[in-house]
Amino acid sequence: MTSQINKSPPPLMWIAGIAIILFSIVGIAAFIGWIPSSIGNPGEKAEPSSPGAKARTTPTQVAGNTHAKAICAECGVIQSTREIVQPGDGGAVGIVGGAVVGGLLGNQVGGGRGKDVATVAGAVGGAIVGNEIEKRVDTTKRYETVVRFNDGTSRVFTETKPTSWRAGDRVKVVNGVIHSNN
Repeated sequence: MTSQINKSPPPLMWIAGIAIILFSIVGIAAFIGWIPSSIGNPGEKAEPSSPGAKARTTPTQVAGNTHAKAICAECGVIQSTREIVQPGDGGAVGIVGGAVVGGLLGNQVGGGRGKDVATVAGAVGGAIVGNEIEKRVDTTKRYETVVRFNDGTSRVFTETKPTSWRAGDRVKVVNGVIHSNN
């Protein structure tokens, strides 16, 4: 007879596991945006605060804020995104292929004049169906994203791959490509 001894992991392993889980949760929350950014401005000095002290704005800070707005002429907000499905054009391949298959299937039905009528009907029906199949096979999708810039203008960007942008996302356009501006 064998007996199994159930040992729980040492306390240090429990602490390490919990720490990793908490670290992961905080990282995910920061990535999603649930935790505000803690990135400061380089060269900015923190002023000691005392109870009752009021915040003051220096001319350097005002000029810096005005300069920051002037620099970001290509910043804006995603206004909308949408998928556009464009059906393909039917062509000779679909028509001829459908007519041949339809004619062969129609030829299997009936006999005499009925067989001839079924062959012609199968060829015509097959041509119509083949054309529709070719249109659906050649369907293309494109994705349009509308960005409203800070100056009030809007621009439409078209991509061939699905985008992850959602309405309200803050973005910056660099060389015609949309980038996050968080």
